[in-house]
Amino acid sequence: MARKKDADRSVREKPAYQPGAEAEGPTRAVVIVPVLTRQPRGDEDTNRPRLTRSAEARHDEAVGLAQAINLDPIHTAVVTVNDPRPATLLGSGKVAEFAEIVKEGRAELVIVDHPLTPVQQRNLEKELNAKVLDRTGLILEIFGERARTKEGTLQVDLAHLNYQKGRLVRSWTHLERQRGGAGFLGGPGETQIESDRRVLQDKINKLKHELETVRRTRDLHRAKRKKVPFPVVAIVGYTNAGKSTLFNRLTGAGVLAEDMLFATLDPTLRRVRLPHGTPVILSDTVGFISDLPTHLIAAFRATLEEVVEADLVIHLRDISDPDTAAQAEDVERILADLGVDAGDGRRVIEVWNKIDRLDEGNRERLLADGIDGSKAPPIAISAATGEGIDVLKAIIETRVSGELETQTVTLKPDQLGLVDWLYRNGDVVSRTDNEDGGITVSLKATRSAHEEIETRLHRKNNG
Repeated sequence: MARKKDADRSVREKPAYQPGAEAEGPTRAVVIVPVLTRQPRGDEDTNRPRLTRSAEARHDEAVGLAQAINLDPIHTAVVTVNDPRPATLLGSGKVAEFAEIVKEGRAELVIVDHPLTPVQQRNLEKELNAKVLDRTGLILEIFGERARTKEGTLQVDLAHLNYQKGRLVRSWTHLERQRGGAGFLGGPGETQIESDRRVLQDKINKLKHELETVRRTRDLHRAKRKKVPFPVVAIVGYTNAGKSTLFNRLTGAGVLAEDMLFATLDPTLRRVRLPHGTPVILSDTVGFISDLPTHLIAAFRATLEEVVEADLVIHLRDISDPDTAAQAEDVERILADLGVDAGDGRRVIEVWNKIDRLDEGNRERLLADGIDGSKAPPIAISAATGEGIDVLKAIIETRVSGELETQTVTLKPDQLGLVDWLYRNGDVVSRTDNEDGGITVSLKATRSAHEEIETRLHRKNNG
């Protein structure tokens, strides 16, 4: 994000790169959470009313988003908006009130946790005498801060440039028409704003070309994985649901896992063996969030293709969050946009995380309420403490490899080197030592493990 010098400079560029800025501390910000009294429209496909979040939950999330890029919210407020103003969204009285707060608190930035039109953003900046970011702009700033790989950086840059295109007008005061041609004889040329938009469009086209190259590379990697057909298991969920913590618990990886919105952005893939030896590729993806900008979903399509192509999707929910139902609905809506049916019980499994944060009474009530005649019991875990992880692993293995099957294997004396492998990849029910020095083992294992046993025995017999 720091490389963007065009129209809408990053929040981080204002204080972070000036001498002595570190001593001044984080950027002082005012966070405003508008709550519109109009009820959101229902889902067009299901005609179900959309779940609404409490004002307190929206406030806490907005503050969390601000703190995720080291902003200092010196003042936060929830504002009820009965009649959204086309010019400023908020009423004139509230705008004047916040202008005084910004002035007294010497705030440099105002966060409005709601989509703003370019006109509303420009007018608010004039009235408040401070830089204004809406929810989309703030999420873009966070994504720019978190991107580490080339692909992630390209995706954020593309989304940011698309966001800027409609907002260039607020950054220019020299919009007179440039003279075309040479000397004083040239006719009127293009306006400065038209020139700037053309430059932005050129950059967008270049980024799209680079992303297409990255996409082709990712497709090649995916094709190679398919040649060695390891099932792919993708973890998705609302941001801060504990995806990276679960990923680390299952794989032993060291992916950053903090109590912070969008702590990780770039996808991570690791190979892991399940209890009965089934190898899978586990994918940790970017967290979802309510009102995720459409162009952000489009920009991250290449990354999210890992979810589309996955054999199994784990929908991880923070069951301790009061708004877990609304968060789940947001995740399901984004999955639907990607072509993944969250109601497909064979491909998508719902996992309730952070069960350790509930007291015993709430835990029993939630688990009981989650069971009905049409829905499988939820899988309750704590990625932090490890509770329920063994059950989750077993369910994942059953989904990708089928139920355990019993098999009897007889090993000759020269095949006893396979005994350790059998114990590690199956549940040995009985073992009999034979007179010739070999053994006969009865074990329960997955279908893939049985196929691997036959392959290894064939190699031994023909070795």
